[in-house]
Amino acid sequence: MSQATLNVAVSAAHAAGELMRRRFEQAGGVPVARKARHDYVSEVDHACEAAIVREISRYYPDHAFLGEEGGQRGEGDVLWVIDPLDGTSNYLHGVPHFAVSIAQRVKGRTECAVVYDPMRDELFTAMRGRGAFMNKQRMRVSKREDLETAVLATAFPFRQRAQMPRYARLFQAIFEKTEDFRRLGTASLDLAYVACGRLDGYYEIGLKPWDVAAGALLVREAGGVVLDFAGHDNVEEAGSIVAAPYKIMTSLQRIIASKWKAM
Repeated sequence: MSQATLNVAVSAAHAAGELMRRRFEQAGGVPVARKARHDYVSEVDHACEAAIVREISRYYPDHAFLGEEGGQRGEGDVLWVIDPLDGTSNYLHGVPHFAVSIAQRVKGRTECAVVYDPMRDELFTAMRGRGAFMNKQRMRVSKREDLETAVLATAFPFRQRAQMPRYARLFQAIFEKTEDFRRLGTASLDLAYVACGRLDGYYEIGLKPWDVAAGALLVREAGGVVLDFAGHDNVEEAGSIVAAPYKIMTSLQRIIASKWKAM
């Protein structure tokens, strides 16, 4: 993995982020389509994904893409996994908390990651084995060791609402052991915030590869642990994720194992 590859991903993220910024003030008037109940896509999502694919394809025309809006395009060992506008609901409601998420996977393993918050101009990047950075400053996960003093993030399973009673019981069990929770609505930024220590942990279900591929590498390269609810590390395919520093993860996994699996 070369710095040049990461630079291409950063350039693509900036192109999409600039497009988002320009349209944000008119977001209430952006044409929106309904993908499923409580799940929407705007023309900005499509335009951002097209901009990302176009920029990366200038340098890597033979690479494959997996995007939230465009699905899988092409085949091969190198796959770019893209969430062009993570936090569409925030965007459409005028909440300035959303991001571009881009990950490059080679033979099923994430090698580089970019999460870009265009409203704060915060760029989170990582390359496997080379650390994680925010605006070129090295990131490390929180040093907090006790779940009782931790602030965590989660999101509720709006695409899997039948799971809500079960999820609510798990939330209550974890909430009773923590200091507080945040529900920010953008998975890639939740993971980026764990990576830079703003959050002490994050968990969620009902996720897709483009929701977590980039953010998971950020956390791992910042010294954190990323697992699914079953305790496995292939979160891109699992549909669930837990991300935290090691000692917080140990406490979270203990509760998940006793509450979620038993329900």
